[in-house]
Amino acid sequence: MDTKKILAIVEAVAKKIEVEKDFLTQLDNEIGDGDHGINLARGFKSVLEKLPTFADKDIGAILKAVGMELVSTVGGASGPLYGTAFMKAGNVCKGKFELTDAEFAAALDAAIGGVKMRGKAVEGEKTMLDALCPAYKALKDGLDAGKSLTDALQDGVDAARAGVEYTKTIIATKGRASYLKERSLGHQDPGATSSLFMLQTALEVLREA
Repeated sequence: MDTKKILAIVEAVAKKIEVEKDFLTQLDNEIGDGDHGINLARGFKSVLEKLPTFADKDIGAILKAVGMELVSTVGGASGPLYGTAFMKAGNVCKGKFELTDAEFAAALDAAIGGVKMRGKAVEGEKTMLDALCPAYKALKDGLDAGKSLTDALQDGVDAARAGVEYTKTIIATKGRASYLKERSLGHQDPGATSSLFMLQTALEVLREA
């Protein structure tokens, strides 16, 4: 995977979040501050505007720049969380203009580590980690079994989708949704949903390529 594909994924993710911002905000209205989609769309709009200036950078620098832009433009919890995720992924890809499949997986793993650190959260607390952690495991298992990146990422997307469904069955213990306690049952987590959208979009771009 080269810089051109990474830029294409970032651009496609930004457009996907814009399309889904009302749905994400509606989900957040039910168990959070009601601003997840609006905030995330604002941040990715800013990323999209600056994307041409990233074109000559290495993959690590691109991801780091995306992360810094999200931290500075997205309000609420999602800005620092997604921003940190992209920056940590960028650290793994520093100086690289092309990624192996294993390096792509390592970048996702680093991103998840950043979310855990910044959010002081683990899987099973009704957060974006309930989509991202199963996605990484399925992706890694697929690659280890000799699958292509697209096929392994398809496994990851399927696992993330199941993770989003799982968030409906658990009580939130992190973030604003945790204030609702049992009333958070039955609602899917907005952060897990936006994470799923990003993974789905990355897969679509890779399939088109």
